[in-house]
Amino acid sequence: MEGSERRGPRFAWLFAALWLFYLNENLSALLATAGGWQRDVGLAALAGFAGLYLTMVWSFSTGRDRPLRMWAGLLALLALTALQVPGAGFHALTCLVYVGASAMAALPWWQAAPLSLTLVVTAELLTWQVPGWDDNGYGLAVLLGSAATWGLRLAGERQIRLRVAQEKLADMAVQNERARIAADLHDILGHSLTVVTVKAELAQRLLDVDVDKARAELRDLEVLARDALADVRATALGMRGISLPGEIAAARAALAAAHVAAELPGAADDVPTRNRELFAWTIREAVTNVVRHSGAGRCEVRLAPGCVEIVDDGRGAAVPGPGGQGLAGLRRRAEAVGARLTVGRRDDGPGFRVRVEVPS
Repeated sequence: MEGSERRGPRFAWLFAALWLFYLNENLSALLATAGGWQRDVGLAALAGFAGLYLTMVWSFSTGRDRPLRMWAGLLALLALTALQVPGAGFHALTCLVYVGASAMAALPWWQAAPLSLTLVVTAELLTWQVPGWDDNGYGLAVLLGSAATWGLRLAGERQIRLRVAQEKLADMAVQNERARIAADLHDILGHSLTVVTVKAELAQRLLDVDVDKARAELRDLEVLARDALADVRATALGMRGISLPGEIAAARAALAAAHVAAELPGAADDVPTRNRELFAWTIREAVTNVVRHSGAGRCEVRLAPGCVEIVDDGRGAAVPGPGGQGLAGLRRRAEAVGARLTVGRRDDGPGFRVRVEVPS
């Protein structure tokens, strides 16, 4: 992972500073050494080691680490560890724990693991081969420190990936909600504006024939426009509902305005509640397309508890092609509840059929 993706807590260096307590072994050994360049160089190297270690932790936690820079830092830590050996002796091996942990935190695993293993072997060999050096478990400490750091790194990376995934899911939810609202607005406005257009054309023709009927159509236009505006506002707020009886009534008015003979169900009581919303959208979309595209003279809506079917006797263009947003939205709604949408030419005569069937 990139440094920015492995970014740790902002104040990780404070937590790392607490672990410098274990360098007290080095400090005590150096202070117990008789005065001379060994002690002075060792104390300076110990102070430099602590400062460089904290700097590397800060660099890593802020995402500013780079592999070459981290390797240079690790080599510098090893050099500072070696400078403590003349004064602190085998106690300087404590620093190898910090070097191994830093490698595991900052380097790719395929670089960090061999380095940490090398440090473990080095600690064991030195305490075994150098006369007077005691084995205080430095090799085991390097191994455990490196393994613990690697475990913390994996846990942190998983947490970061989880957070990124949650952010992506949130973005997808927003995009899906926008798409849903856009589809609903298309269906609502497509239906309402189609009826408004038909009624406006009818009112224009009636102006020279029957002024009273023209006024009545204009009043209907006003009501339709207000209803459409209310539907758009409610949809944008995510509060819009749709009712099957309401869509049957709206279909009756739309077909009458388009001078299409309509045969509609008188009631929808037999339709289960779970199917009513889908059937309502089906009637709305199909009737809108009949009025807008088909040139039909007759339209029939057949309603049953498990299916709804809209057929007409038009010229066979009642439903737009696969790119039509209304049909695409209806198909998504049907698939969401496991229903089957059938669109095509009628088998029993001229015209088109739209059918939605919900499995029992």
